[in-house]
Amino acid sequence: MADEHPADNPNPEPDPPDDDVLDSLAAIANEVGAEVEAQFQQLDTPAKPTKSGADNDKGPSQATRLVELANAAFRTVAGADGKTYAVALTGPRIALPLRGENGLRLHLASAYYAETGSAAGSSALADALTVLEGQAMNTTPEPIALRVARHENTLVLDLGHADGRCIVISPGEWHLEPKSPVLFRRTRLTSPIPLPSRTPGGLAKLHELLNVSDSGFRLMVAWLVASMFPDIAHPILTICGEQGTAKSTCGRLLVSLVDDSPAPLRTPPKDAGSWPAQAAASWTVMLDNISTIAPWMSDVLCKAVTGDGMVTRALYTDDDVNILSFRRVLGMTTIDAGALRGDLAERILLTELDPIPADKRRTEEEVNTIFEEIRPAVLGAVLDQTAAVLAALPNVKVAELPRLADFARILAALDHVNQAAGWTTLDDYTTLAAELTEAVIEADPFADAVRGFISKNGNWTGTAGQLHELLTPDSPPKGWPASPRGVSGQLRRVAPALRKNGIDTSFAKSGPRLIHLIRLK
Repeated sequence: MADEHPADNPNPEPDPPDDDVLDSLAAIANEVGAEVEAQFQQLDTPAKPTKSGADNDKGPSQATRLVELANAAFRTVAGADGKTYAVALTGPRIALPLRGENGLRLHLASAYYAETGSAAGSSALADALTVLEGQAMNTTPEPIALRVARHENTLVLDLGHADGRCIVISPGEWHLEPKSPVLFRRTRLTSPIPLPSRTPGGLAKLHELLNVSDSGFRLMVAWLVASMFPDIAHPILTICGEQGTAKSTCGRLLVSLVDDSPAPLRTPPKDAGSWPAQAAASWTVMLDNISTIAPWMSDVLCKAVTGDGMVTRALYTDDDVNILSFRRVLGMTTIDAGALRGDLAERILLTELDPIPADKRRTEEEVNTIFEEIRPAVLGAVLDQTAAVLAALPNVKVAELPRLADFARILAALDHVNQAAGWTTLDDYTTLAAELTEAVIEADPFADAVRGFISKNGNWTGTAGQLHELLTPDSPPKGWPASPRGVSGQLRRVAPALRKNGIDTSFAKSGPRLIHLIRLK
């Protein structure tokens, strides 16, 4: 039988694989097995915890790095005003608020980008600032001044320059310092003041720009000098005059000398709630074109003179509060502010501008050009007066101090150092104050009726109800007290004006609620 051809065999035996192929398959199997085993081991091993916000062993979180950047360049401060600030370790002694557009947050965001080339997240910035606030609250509170400050026996004026230079006023002299001895804060309303000069004749040059009498101008200078004292109650400079007497220009120039601002003149506030934020942002506030002064506005102006405070609930909290407190240097321009309440009249420093002859009018551009030329000399002259007053104050005695006692002492000191020039600012101020109290009584029909009654009948004692029945006419005028209780309140409000017009008002402290009206000699 012939041999069978291999192609005819339906089930041939496979050739055995080469040794090289077997080795390759074994190697692949070993690799796959090792990988599977590693995956099972990873599943059995607990995952290592990572820090929140960290980049998995790539370094600290953004918030941590931001805190480190802040602590490397700033120290955190708790202000005596209850807010927190940051002060650069080197450079100007300017207190930056931790939050806000012009605060530390902006500096940190910029520094982080410069270091990393990427922007820090808003949540990281918020977390960092919270840590820094906590650090600040663990420090001893420090006073934070705005534009002017007292340091030991000197006064300090912040010039508002980027390099932090200031003027230090000592008794009898003033000088420029490269760094302030106190901490100042700044706002968007803090503009730089040109460096003062010792060029003589500065005050005379300013007077030439303002159409005001000698006595009125000297009272304006007194207001400027008093603005350098941060810890006293300042009078409200009231610049009066008919239309076209350049009242607004006068107010703007005076404010620009000592507290320059992008908005030296302000629109009167619409209500009491909008006033604190407006007043707290600058040392001086000049309200322009006042037509009438409502009772609420009279109250807020009085409080800003003596030191006001406003407490509001902090955002996103149930019991935390924000405190906004301030004492300010105020001024206003007006043709006629109308009737003044007695407490406001006691805080007014009235000056009246004369009409400007047609041949002496200047354009606003011309006035501004002249003012910028004389501005350093004028500021230097104001600083000269302030230094002289500071030296004279310890020896000043005033026999009868008015409501604004510290301001009266400054006036007396000014008169002393300018005795040769014939300054009589204290007498001028006292005379104007008496005229204002007279105007207060004439504008108040009830106070005027009380004055007329006592002048005719002499001393009187009785109850508020008896006085109401005795003085109320058949058709009471507007503002007349509607009840005996209203009589008591009205008398207390006008008591200072009545006293200056020779009538003392007192209320019994025990027994029947009697009112004593006594005509003074």
